[in-house]
Amino acid sequence: MAWIGFGMVITFMTLIMTKRLSAVVALILVPVIFGLFAGLGGDMGGMVMEGMRKVAPIAIMLVFAILLFSIMYDAGLFEPLVKSITRFAGHDPLRIALATAFLGAATSFDGDGTSTVLIVVTAMLPVYLRIGMNPLIIALLLLLTNTMINIIPWGGPTARVASALHLDVMDIFVGLIPAALLGLVYATGVAWWLGLRERKRLGWEPDKDMLATDNGADVPEIDNRHQRPKLVWVNLFLMLGMAGAMGTGVAPLPVVMVVTFALALLINYPRLAEQKARIAAHAENAVTVATLIFSAGVFTGILTGSGMVDAMSQAFVAIIPDAAGEYMAPITAFASLPFTFFVSNDAYFFGIVPILASAGAEYGVDPIHIARASMLGQPVHALSPLIAPIYVIGGLLNKEVGELQRFALLPAIGASLVFIAGAFLTGAI
Repeated sequence: MAWIGFGMVITFMTLIMTKRLSAVVALILVPVIFGLFAGLGGDMGGMVMEGMRKVAPIAIMLVFAILLFSIMYDAGLFEPLVKSITRFAGHDPLRIALATAFLGAATSFDGDGTSTVLIVVTAMLPVYLRIGMNPLIIALLLLLTNTMINIIPWGGPTARVASALHLDVMDIFVGLIPAALLGLVYATGVAWWLGLRERKRLGWEPDKDMLATDNGADVPEIDNRHQRPKLVWVNLFLMLGMAGAMGTGVAPLPVVMVVTFALALLINYPRLAEQKARIAAHAENAVTVATLIFSAGVFTGILTGSGMVDAMSQAFVAIIPDAAGEYMAPITAFASLPFTFFVSNDAYFFGIVPILASAGAEYGVDPIHIARASMLGQPVHALSPLIAPIYVIGGLLNKEVGELQRFALLPAIGASLVFIAGAFLTGAI
């Protein structure tokens, strides 16, 4: 059974990394085919249903979180913040770099890296071009801030690892908050250093005219037809109320998200036609995420219910020296840097992490520690050629992806090491 399980994981990873199949199709068909080969037959139905039941709350939360934050962006909740930050930045490279980092963090709470890229680049790139700053700084600071904020419960890594290991997303998230805050301090330090470096390179002086020639990068425009500037304070209080409900545990997280979404839609777009249009505008992203999570339930349901993951972990444990077994969490943390760069998040969290967690359990390591450790390489993952945002930001900045990777790789590794150190120091792993 162990060899069948390893074969299933390797086949799944190969198919999605070579782009022969989408992650959704591979997550469903690969375990079904291997399950039939293992002689599971009709028993797979119960395994699949059990796996999908376990991930249903996560899927519900993600769907409504995506719709909620998309509606808030449409309504212009972040427009005052963007205007204030760009006004604060002025023509000072140091202030501009700090403003980029702050805006990147503030707009990362939707859990979607692509939308964060669009918002921050739209706001900051014209400023960079006007005074001649290196646009790659935007990419680096986006990477450093977004990956720390993206540990939120509806963020991609947290949702995936919670689905794969059947853990509570809030347990994973809360434990990593102090380490992520340390990572944001690191990002601020990098922004400060880059800003000072650009000051020196450009010869900045308080009264000097810093205007430079536009380099021709394509800056997208924001569609403001759906913005509701008069409702900014109402929307802000609504989001703060949601955060308070999440923190106090007054209701399960999916319930909080669903109710907040309904209120946001009604407040900002009371007409039925407007509501349908806003939901339709963002339905593709929501449906894509939901199908991915439920498909993961199929994969993990068969992997776990068949006993494959237990057999695989025992085989994995057999090759680990006994003295190293209790250190599975730090091993996972450091291994996450190369794994998440060369392997997609789907392949990593659904294929590799369950094996590491089950192997760690053999030595008494809590799966929650493995889950948190598996997320600590996300700053390096943000530079992976397997994800979409890096191509989006490369195109918007008119820079090659390879150039972006060379500029940002060492600071990204530094961010992951700070993240790991923070997790150690705070007891997250």
